[in-house]
Amino acid sequence: MTAEILCIGTELLLGNITNGNARWIAEQLAALGIPHHRQTVVGDNRERLIAAVREAAGRCRLLITTGGLGPTPDDLTTEAIAAAFGAPLVEHPEVWSDIQAKITARGRAVAPSNRRQAQLPLGAAVLPNPAGTAPGMVWTPPAGAGIQPGFTVLTFPGVPSELELMWQVTAVAWLRDSTLAAGVFASRMLRFWGVAESSLAEQVADLLAGENPTVAPYAGAGQVKLRITARAGTAAAAAALLVPVEAELRRRTGSLCFGSDDDSLASVVLQLLRQRGQTLAVAESCTGGGLGAALAAVPGASDVFLGGVIAYANAVKQELLAVPLAALEADGAVSDSVATAMAEGVRRRTGATWALAVTGVAGPGGGSGDKPVGLVHIALAGPAGCSSEGVRFGSSRGRSWIQLLTVGEALNRLRLAL
Repeated sequence: MTAEILCIGTELLLGNITNGNARWIAEQLAALGIPHHRQTVVGDNRERLIAAVREAAGRCRLLITTGGLGPTPDDLTTEAIAAAFGAPLVEHPEVWSDIQAKITARGRAVAPSNRRQAQLPLGAAVLPNPAGTAPGMVWTPPAGAGIQPGFTVLTFPGVPSELELMWQVTAVAWLRDSTLAAGVFASRMLRFWGVAESSLAEQVADLLAGENPTVAPYAGAGQVKLRITARAGTAAAAAALLVPVEAELRRRTGSLCFGSDDDSLASVVLQLLRQRGQTLAVAESCTGGGLGAALAAVPGASDVFLGGVIAYANAVKQELLAVPLAALEADGAVSDSVATAMAEGVRRRTGATWALAVTGVAGPGGGSGDKPVGLVHIALAGPAGCSSEGVRFGSSRGRSWIQLLTVGEALNRLRLAL
């Protein structure tokens, strides 16, 4: 009773975009307790797509596809799936009306090609798309030779935001009610900063070996995650199984755990500030606004996040943040003295309780022997004074990675201080 993921798009095969949809769906299936054993990527080619669907129908009970639901000629998913089982396409008038209304509301003209999106295989149910014009479908094709009994296909757009909203709003309930999941599952994601995946795994090795609940590690984007998943006869019973395991994980890891589920370092920091009635401002050089963007991405941030200054040029550091010329000449822009002056300057100008400042060498060029690419100085100013420290992130993963880690590390230092 397994599932497979089929991602459609030549741009995926060419490496033009990262296949984040497969990773996201895999996590969602795991949380629902639905095992999946295979992921496939197929380009925008009708015959290869038909072959991939037929092969999956002979192996799995559930096929989840993403991509190829648009109005253009290379959007072949729905037609190819219908052809794979010899089913005709049928127009759904209510879907066509919804498509026209959405396009008109956006101030665009409705093209004849948009009508293709209202066609689904005979017998398929519409999987509504609340955000976009391309609906998906839930379809169990007629039984036939080489098809797993009860084989069902769910289709989703390739746009991540549309896929994720459709999944939560329209697909989760169907999947939970299906016979694919063995029992009722509950899950909890704990999030960690400042520890390597291998080190964290060693601390909780015995819990990783558990069978119910299970604990699985994931690493990426500078943080490590531990997903706890429990299975039971009811949702309440499954949730209860999570409690002692989560408590033990938090006890062993202490302040390394910064949050759970949808928490981010930015959201946790903002909530801590909010609880104290305090405020924050930022001064950025090497991150170019990334620190402020992470904070501003959290709804309601404006009640505690006052704003920031992006000061790349030394002249801007001097004029807007009052960084002393002597510090710039003696120590250089990438230094504790300059980071400290930046933090104190933006705190003074905004009247914030706390201020974070970052200055560093994000690369790929500009490094030197004593100031290599990946060196970033992070300063934190607050009611008790200001401190700054140089952190070396290395250069092997490139500029964006250095900037991402800088933002996370700066926020984590404020979290720990709070």
